[in-house]
Amino acid sequence: MTERRLPAREAIREAAARLFPVNGYAGTSVRDIAGEAGVDAALVIRHFGSKEQLFVTIMQLDLDHQPLIDEPIETLGERFIQFILDGADQVRGTFLALLRASDSDGVAPRLREMHDAAFVAPLRARLSGADAELRARLAAALVGGLLYSLWVVGDEELLATDHRDIVRHYGALLQSLITPAPIE
Repeated sequence: MTERRLPAREAIREAAARLFPVNGYAGTSVRDIAGEAGVDAALVIRHFGSKEQLFVTIMQLDLDHQPLIDEPIETLGERFIQFILDGADQVRGTFLALLRASDSDGVAPRLREMHDAAFVAPLRARLSGADAELRARLAAALVGGLLYSLWVVGDEELLATDHRDIVRHYGALLQSLITPAPIE
């Protein structure tokens, strides 16, 4: 029986998706990706333009069906935290790979674009009020703080806490930015 090969572009994407989270941006070369994909290194550049472009393409979470878009605004805080914790392995790998690559000149500007496009803009579009832009950015910072505490610092207390408790408490913090109480 003959092994069925993926088209080159898809094989490159899959190889990069396996290597970047494990080896990081700096620790993964175009040759490594090409070797893993079973293609010539020139094909990586031909299909993706550069290592930076491939990295940014690969290191995006699948946000097509995520709570920022689908969930009712009144329950978005808890549902988004639940979404992150339910997909912890993928979110962790992507977050750490992005964090480690953030000092690369070619990657840093794209990370800001991704941050705005994947989190801030969809949330901002759902918020109302004169300070909606600020609240969307604070919400992104709040979520980033949780990810940092869990996976960079490795806060053992948080890691050992039942996810339902994290969802309840952290979700309430996030919700307070999404639907703030009226200021009197």
